[in-house]
Amino acid sequence: MAVQCAAETDVAPQDRFDYFWNQRGEWVEEPNVRRGGESGVQRVVSSNGQLLYVKRQTGHIYRSWLHPFGRPTVLRERDALTVMHLLDVRVPEIVFCGAQRDPVHKWRALLVTKSLDGFEEIEHWYAGGGRERHGEAVHDRVLKDLAENLVRMHKGRWQHSCLYIKHVFVRVTGEGEAAKVEVALIDLEKCRHRLTARRAASNDMKQLRRHSSFSTTDWQKLVYFYETAFGSAIKGL
Repeated sequence: MAVQCAAETDVAPQDRFDYFWNQRGEWVEEPNVRRGGESGVQRVVSSNGQLLYVKRQTGHIYRSWLHPFGRPTVLRERDALTVMHLLDVRVPEIVFCGAQRDPVHKWRALLVTKSLDGFEEIEHWYAGGGRERHGEAVHDRVLKDLAENLVRMHKGRWQHSCLYIKHVFVRVTGEGEAAKVEVALIDLEKCRHRLTARRAASNDMKQLRRHSSFSTTDWQKLVYFYETAFGSAIKGL
C-alpha cells in the first residue's frame, strides 16, 4: 500500500486507508466508468472540521512502459501534486493517498486533498461579477498569476495534459491595489513529464485556448504574460 500522509493522527497508519475509504459525503463528481474501472469524487468533512475532497477509484488504472500491468491513476496524480509543490505551483494539498488490491485482485485507490478554501472556478468568478467588482487592473493580475503558475510547471517539464478552463481556480482577497490574487490548478490526474519545457508549454497552452472562453484580447494578454515569464515566444500561440 502506498501512503502519503493523514490529518487524522489518532488513526493508526495501517488503518488509514480503510478509514478514508469508509468516509462518505456528497458526490461532486459522480462515479464514471473508464480506464477499466470507476472513479468519482466526494466532498467530506474531516474530524477537525476541514473540508476534504476524496477521489475514490476501483480498477481505474493507466499503463506505461514503467507500469505495463497498470497502476492507479491517483498515484500519478499524487506524484504530480508533490512535484507541483516543489515547483511552487499552486495546487491542492494532499491529506492522504493510498492504493491496495482488494480480494478479487482489483485496485482500490484513494486521493484525499484539502479544499481550496476561498477559491472558485475562474468561470464562476467571471459569472459572479468578480472582474467587474475588482476592476481590470486586478483582472490583469489574475491572468499574470495564471501565466506564472503555468510557466513554473512547464519550466519543470511537466505538462498538465487536461488544461481546461474548469481546472483553473482563483481567489481574490482585499480590494484595489492591496488585493491579493491567487490562481490554482486542479485535476492533475493526466499530468506527465515531457522531454522539454517548450513541448509541455505548447501542448498545454494550445489545449487551454481550445477549452476556454477567453476573448481574443484576454488571450493575447495571457500569452504576453506567459511568454514574458517563460523568456521566449511559444510557436503557434
